[in-house]
Amino acid sequence: MPEKKTVITGTGSYIPPHIKTNRDFTVQDFYTEDHQRIVAAPNDIIEKFRDITGIEERRYVGTEFNASDMAVIAAKHAIEDAGIDPETLDQIIVAHNFGNVVKHTIQTDVLPALASRVKQALQIRNPSCVAYDILFGCPGWIQGVIQADAYIKAGIAKKCLVIGTETLSRVIDHYDRDSMIFSDGAGACIIEEKEGDSGILAASVQSHCIDEAYYLYMGKSNFPESDPRIRYIKMKGRKVYEYAIKNVPAAMKDCLDKCGVHVTEVKKFFLHQANEKMDEGFIKVLYKLYGLKEVPQHIMPMSIHKLGNSSVATIPTLYDLVKRGVLDDHSLQTGDIVMFASVGAGMNINAVCYRV
Repeated sequence: MPEKKTVITGTGSYIPPHIKTNRDFTVQDFYTEDHQRIVAAPNDIIEKFRDITGIEERRYVGTEFNASDMAVIAAKHAIEDAGIDPETLDQIIVAHNFGNVVKHTIQTDVLPALASRVKQALQIRNPSCVAYDILFGCPGWIQGVIQADAYIKAGIAKKCLVIGTETLSRVIDHYDRDSMIFSDGAGACIIEEKEGDSGILAASVQSHCIDEAYYLYMGKSNFPESDPRIRYIKMKGRKVYEYAIKNVPAAMKDCLDKCGVHVTEVKKFFLHQANEKMDEGFIKVLYKLYGLKEVPQHIMPMSIHKLGNSSVATIPTLYDLVKRGVLDDHSLQTGDIVMFASVGAGMNINAVCYRV
């Protein structure tokens, strides 16, 4: 009897239409953590930022949408792509970090859960379709996929909708240079139990919560006259980079070892789009762990240059773009082995090895 696997049968995404270019930040004053104004020329700040992150543009959602609205659009595309009846879904898993943040405020709204809102918007009446949210930092969507896989293998579910959605533009401190990294978006997939060779091969998950727990946190604005009661997303960039470059490649190798796949068999790496240089570093270190110096060309699709870092949405959005042939020089064929890997607040790391 053919082995049953957990297979991604449909994908979808929502990319907000509002473009914020690097040039738009040249009129912005930036301050350090100790509230000192950065006196460097705006163009110099922007150029250094682009060289490090690779980001040239990012997308912000308009006033008409919240995170749950974007999630619904991405979900509808994934459902259509998979060709399923939404009433047959057993689970709706929505990964996010801040819930719905009302425009012009910084108040988080997670009651009801975003997954419940998605289920209502899709008009799914089946009470056995369980809707719930997951908070796992930027690796949230991958963690949702891992959870769906576990439920399917346990015989509890056969069909799941997993979504990553975020409006980071509404929780950023505009006086902090790191705010230029973040963006908005949503990505989704349908995961089903299927017979055949395609499917999830292995997963690896880690949490480091001692010294690393507060590398990303909520803190007051860098602007000296800001209201200290209002908190914004903050990041210890250097600490995050050092942590990630050490631990992410090791987790990726652990995942590959679990399913007996050699790094050279992986056709594409879908990595969290947080920093171009960091992602390139992940692959170089991973290959070094196998004693290899040369990394193949076109092995790592990137969307960060134009879409920025939309947290949980980066990987499902990127995978959807490649699957639909939107990104130049990247395509997928049946039988290709790919890897999804992410790192983020917690600090948390995960990786999934998947055969298309």
